[in-house]
Amino acid sequence: MSLAELQSDIGAFRHYLQAERGMADNTVQSYGRDLDRYAKWCALIRYDTYTKPALKDLARYVAFLHDEQLAPPSIARHLVSLKMFYRFLKMEERADAAAVDLLGSPKLWERVPGVLPATAVETLLNAPQPGDRFYLRDRAMLETLYATGCRASEVVNLKSADVYLDSGFLKCFGKGSKQRVVPLGKPAVAALRAYMHGNSAEGARPDSGADVVFVSKSGRPLTRIHLWALVKKYCKRAGLPSTVSPHTLRHSFATHLLSGGADLRSVQEMLGHASIQTTQIYTHVDRDRLKALHRNFHPRGKRADGEVTENQPT
Repeated sequence: MSLAELQSDIGAFRHYLQAERGMADNTVQSYGRDLDRYAKWCALIRYDTYTKPALKDLARYVAFLHDEQLAPPSIARHLVSLKMFYRFLKMEERADAAAVDLLGSPKLWERVPGVLPATAVETLLNAPQPGDRFYLRDRAMLETLYATGCRASEVVNLKSADVYLDSGFLKCFGKGSKQRVVPLGKPAVAALRAYMHGNSAEGARPDSGADVVFVSKSGRPLTRIHLWALVKKYCKRAGLPSTVSPHTLRHSFATHLLSGGADLRSVQEMLGHASIQTTQIYTHVDRDRLKALHRNFHPRGKRADGEVTENQPT
């Protein structure tokens, strides 16, 4: 097999994801970028037997990803892309997926997403101030992120026709153009109403004829990059870690729901997860929180190394 054939197979895989699996363009592009990196590695070491991968060769690829200084979550995503690619090749009777399925990385799969405490979220949501140029818009965007747990792409693509303020819910379109309905709390409804029907001098939505909710001053739709930059701006103002992103609010939304007693199936539906296994990672987050509470406040809540916490009698 030649490396030109690998590029051809990657192209066929991308077409399969888009045309047959109905995945969103952003998802297809993400998988494609990961596999382009795999093709780069294959070319680098002249690995032209990619249809019959050996476990030792795949381990070398993981080492290459580490050498590229990718973060653990990014490496995990690359491995997922690789597994899906080889399953596609197996379906096409061009390769055996066994070696890829054997390639495990338990520490990566069990990585708990970052979550903000409810008090920190409140600080972030209050970061936009009336004197800010886009106060009403930015406050509404932050409120929508946390109130719904929507992805950044879902928020920037949210249509005005899909927001039902009187009923307190919105419709959004997630991965694979799957539609779901998500409730809105009173603070989010109030923030959205002020932005969509308020004073333009305070950053309310301009009457530009655009069908999306969140737009720039000139009426152009915002991008995920704009939203990411806004979250970073207000995190800095609120004194929160620079690692906080729009996805952190999604993680916090799910964790706070489960901590408050919501059932896993309802959270899965609101997040738009196809599999409940994806949602279950947030139960790990909650277990860690409970362990921390026990360690800090229980009279016998010693750490693993036997050290007594500050709240314990000595």
